[in-house]
Amino acid sequence: MSRVDGEERGIRERPALGDEQTIRERPALGDEQTIGSDFLQLDAAAVPADGKSDWLAGRLRRAMADGRLAVGSRLPPTRLLAADLRVSRGVVAEAYRRLTEDGHVEGRRRAGTVVVAVPPPTASPPLPASGRPAPGAALFAGEPGTDVFDLLRATPSRVDFTPGRPDLTAFPRAAWLRAERSVLADLSAEHLGYGDPRGALPLRRAVSGWLARTRGVQVDPEDILIVAGIAQALTLLHPVLRADGIDAVAVEDPGSLGARQHLRHASSLATPPVPVDDEGIRVDALRATGARAALLTPAHQFPMGMVTSGERRRELLRWARDGGLILEDDYDAEHRYDRPPVPALRALLADDHVCYMGSVSKLLAPALRIGWMVPVRRHRDALIDAKRFNDLGNAALPQLVLARLLESGALERHLRLLRDRHRRRRDAMTEALAAHLPGAVVHGAAAGLHLTVTYAADVPDGELAAAALSRGVKCHPLSWHRQLPGRPGLVLGYAATPTALIREGVAVLGSALLRGRRTRRWG
Repeated sequence: MSRVDGEERGIRERPALGDEQTIRERPALGDEQTIGSDFLQLDAAAVPADGKSDWLAGRLRRAMADGRLAVGSRLPPTRLLAADLRVSRGVVAEAYRRLTEDGHVEGRRRAGTVVVAVPPPTASPPLPASGRPAPGAALFAGEPGTDVFDLLRATPSRVDFTPGRPDLTAFPRAAWLRAERSVLADLSAEHLGYGDPRGALPLRRAVSGWLARTRGVQVDPEDILIVAGIAQALTLLHPVLRADGIDAVAVEDPGSLGARQHLRHASSLATPPVPVDDEGIRVDALRATGARAALLTPAHQFPMGMVTSGERRRELLRWARDGGLILEDDYDAEHRYDRPPVPALRALLADDHVCYMGSVSKLLAPALRIGWMVPVRRHRDALIDAKRFNDLGNAALPQLVLARLLESGALERHLRLLRDRHRRRRDAMTEALAAHLPGAVVHGAAAGLHLTVTYAADVPDGELAAAALSRGVKCHPLSWHRQLPGRPGLVLGYAATPTALIREGVAVLGSALLRGRRTRRWG
C-alpha cells in the first residue's frame, strides 16, 4: 500500500476533531451546494440520474473545445474524480473510454490520462431570423464555384459531415515525433540540399513495398513520382495529356466535383460525364463519349461508394487495351470494414494503360501534402519534368519521416486502429439514418470515410444542405457531384465525428427534411 493510500485510509478511519460529522451535519456557508470537484468546477449536484457517463464526457469535450483543457492536460485519476462527483468509478472510466475512442485522450502509464487532441468548438451557430437567408445558403445556390470548398470549410458548424476528412485527432503524433527524431539523428547534410524531383529514394522504396503489400501493385522505386497529393498529380497531368493529344478526360457521374475542377483548371480539359451503377462505371457509356482517358475511383467510388465489380473491371481492361488510358485515383482504398481491399487496376494491367495515383491524405492528414504517382511509361519523363519545373520536388524531411513510418510498420498499426473506430462511426450513422430518415437509401460498401444517402425527389438537396447548415450541420449535397440529372441526396463524412455527434447531426438532417417537405406541401 502506498503512502498516499495509507494517508487517505487514515483520514477515513480517524476523522480529526469530528470533522466528518461536522461536514455532514452543519454545512457552512452553503458548502453542501458546492460539493463537487475543483477540476473544471464540476458540481456533483449537476450529475443527472441517468446518462452519467454521457454527461461527464460532454463536459470534458466542452472544456477541451473552449481551451480549458489544452493538449497535454492531465485528467484526474478515475478514483478521485468519482469520489468528488459521488458516482461510481465505472462512470468516470466509461467517460474516459469514450474520449479515448474519439482520439481526444490517451492513457499513459505514469502520466495518467492525457489530452492529446481537442475537438472543434461546440457552440452552435444561431438559427436564422425569419425571412432572412440562412447562413451559408449562398453556398448551395446555383453551380458551385471554384472556391466552394474553401467557403464551406470556413463556415462554422456544430456537426461537420464534410466527406473525405480523416479523423485528424487520431493523427499518430507520438509515432511521427519518434520517427522524426530518428530521421534527424541519422540525417546527413546532403539530405538538406536540393533533392531528386521524383522524391526521396527512401520514401519511393517504402511506397513500392507498401503498394506491393496492400494494393498488389508491383513497381520499381525508379518509376514512382512523389507528389503533393492527388490534386497536384492531376495538375501535372494537364500539359502531358494535352501533348499526347488528349483533350478530354471522362469522369464518373456522380463523381468528385474537386477532381473535375482540377481537370478543368488551366488547360480546360473537357470532362464528359459517364453514369455509374451498382457495379461501377458503365463502360458502354464510356465508349460512347469517345474520350481517350478516364478518371476512375474503382476501389471505393466517390461519392456513391460501390466497389467496381469483377465483370466491370474486365470490361475496363478491354477498353484500355483498345487505346484507353485509365487515371486510377485509389481513393481511400485502405479503409475496409467487412472485406479485404480489392487489388488496384494497376495490378491487373500493364503499365501502358493505367496511371496510378494515391496519397496519405485520407490515411494520415491532408496537411502533409504527400502522395505518389506511378505513370504510364510514355508519360514518365514528361511528368518528372513537370514536377521539376513546378516545385523541384516535395519537402525532404516529411518524406523521410513517412518512409520511416512505413518501414517500421507504424502506419499499418495506425490503420488497424482507424478501421475499428471508423466501423463504429459508420454503424452509428447508418442506424441514425434508419431512425431519422426512413425511406432514404444508403449507398455503397462498408468502406471509406463517407457514405451517400438518397431520398425521394421532393426537396432539392441543395435546399436541404442549406437548411441543415443553418441548424449547425455541414455536409455536401449530392448534386454538387453530378453533371447528369439524378435523385437528390447528401454525401456524409463520418470518420472525423464522434458517435454522439453523428446521432445528433443525423437527427437534425431528418428534422430539416421533414420541415422542407411540410413547407413544400402546404406552402
